[in-house]
Amino acid sequence: MNSEKLKEFGLSTASIRNRTTVGVLIAIILLAGISSYITVPKESFPEVTVPEVYIGTAYPGNSPSDIEKLITRPIEKELKSITGIDVILSTSQQGYSAIDVKFDFSVTPEIALRKVKDKVDVAMSDPSFPDDLPSDPNVFDLNFTELIPVMQVNLSGDYPVDQLEDYAEELQDRIEDLDQINEAEIRGVNKKEMEVEVDYLRAEAMLVSFNDIAQAIGQENVSISGGDILMDGRRRTVQVVGDFRDAAELEAIIVKAEGGNPVYLRDVATVQFVDQEATSFAREWGNPVVSLDVRKRAGENLIIASDEINRIIAEAKAEFLPADLNVSITSDQSDQTRTQVDELQNSIILGVLLVVGVLLFFLGLRNALFVGVAIPLSMFLSFAILNALGITFNVMVLFALVLALGMLVDNGIVVVENIYRLMDEGMSPFDAARYGVGEVAWPIIASTATTLAAFLPLAIWPGIIGEFMQYLPFTLIIVLSSSLFVALVINPMLTSVYMRVEEAEMNVRRLFITTGILIVLGLLLLGAGFNTLGNLLVLGGVVGLINRYALTPATAWFQNRLLPALENVYERVLRFALSGAKPWLFFYGMIGLLFGS
Repeated sequence: MNSEKLKEFGLSTASIRNRTTVGVLIAIILLAGISSYITVPKESFPEVTVPEVYIGTAYPGNSPSDIEKLITRPIEKELKSITGIDVILSTSQQGYSAIDVKFDFSVTPEIALRKVKDKVDVAMSDPSFPDDLPSDPNVFDLNFTELIPVMQVNLSGDYPVDQLEDYAEELQDRIEDLDQINEAEIRGVNKKEMEVEVDYLRAEAMLVSFNDIAQAIGQENVSISGGDILMDGRRRTVQVVGDFRDAAELEAIIVKAEGGNPVYLRDVATVQFVDQEATSFAREWGNPVVSLDVRKRAGENLIIASDEINRIIAEAKAEFLPADLNVSITSDQSDQTRTQVDELQNSIILGVLLVVGVLLFFLGLRNALFVGVAIPLSMFLSFAILNALGITFNVMVLFALVLALGMLVDNGIVVVENIYRLMDEGMSPFDAARYGVGEVAWPIIASTATTLAAFLPLAIWPGIIGEFMQYLPFTLIIVLSSSLFVALVINPMLTSVYMRVEEAEMNVRRLFITTGILIVLGLLLLGAGFNTLGNLLVLGGVVGLINRYALTPATAWFQNRLLPALENVYERVLRFALSGAKPWLFFYGMIGLLFGS
């Protein structure tokens, strides 16, 4: 063959000439990929950052119309001057104003929050804005990732709700100490409050108004600093504690004094300690339940968070939780994430086996492994890139990885098969790798580019749906680009060194010794608890025997008998189809060629 007419691809030729460098690169990809796969945060849903800001303002005792006139409209008036706002939604209800400001996705959440806070401050500085609000407007951005609980920890049993709450508070403190957890909210517990039920007729008879009662309670229930005093050489702080500790103290306050006759609160009202209005309920087979809604911190690993929470619960059961207290976990999103990660692992392993198994009959086991190695190397390189870009493993990323698994071997198959063809025609491994890649480099680059171009519109999809869907095209672009890199850089180097046209005859004695060592080591590792490595060693030993006594003879029969027969049939059909015969005779001729002699 005249090699001068064949083309080279510069990047592949450089990788063939610098084998040591490519070998080091393979080691770096393996280490970085495995490390990234272990450490990359895993969660159920993508982290969608929505530029949306919520403004909540409490103004008790005012009607919805007053709330709209005094609070909602002045704030909206200032907000309208902000650029980048998509829509403003407001609700004015009894004693409360709620304003939801949605921005275009061209505005970052941080900038949106800062702009809204500035305009709220401008609205509050207006003289017409109420100056007797119980608290300033609450302005915060809506982070949906941290609003949705990732799991619920439920405590139930034959215990009072107050005691269940004590147990839940202890668990709450321990869970919130985790770096991965943002908040653990207790639900199913009704808070206590002091209820003052005024006898209107008695209060009217004693000339006591509701304002008198409210002012007296507010002024008495206060702790006041009394300055400091020097005692025994030390300066100590003096404080007058006025907080109410029980209903009797509240009943004993004086609400009004006319003509030297004090009117106590107990004279005009009844004070009792009652439950607040119920806002949440939790029940389990008739027993009261106290639940903890656990919310994960954005960007943290969901699986690690779930493992840490289970560890805390196990320690709590051993330390202070009663044995008959039922602690259960529901709505655990980590279960779905674990399943998806396990399915990805199984798909990668199954993909390698299927690719190697199919190519085994065409190229032999050794040469088929060159294509099979493209799957884990491309995946590990993709894991490292995804981790460097700060992309977490979520449902969209995992789906894209599984989807790309069937496409990433195409480039490797084309490259390895073309190199194998040139070697079969008598070319040296070095030249076959150089010119074999040069023949197909630009076609597979163009093929990969057309595949990626089909997913580019998803990457620029606007709105919240686009923010959710963009992980799919980004992941596919990264994985397929990684497979192209492996096909053009790593596969040529490996084939130039290790590819053989004819499989070498196996030494049966060495094969059995090696197989026995692998199986024994694998069983020892399985007994020690290293299941993954142990299974791989046992599988490697068994596959060696299967390859010697089953796969190698099957490959020889396929290449030497079945494949030539199929090629002959295809050639006869093709010759007949191009011979100029009438179209209606084609089907009869094809049947005769297939089943005739």
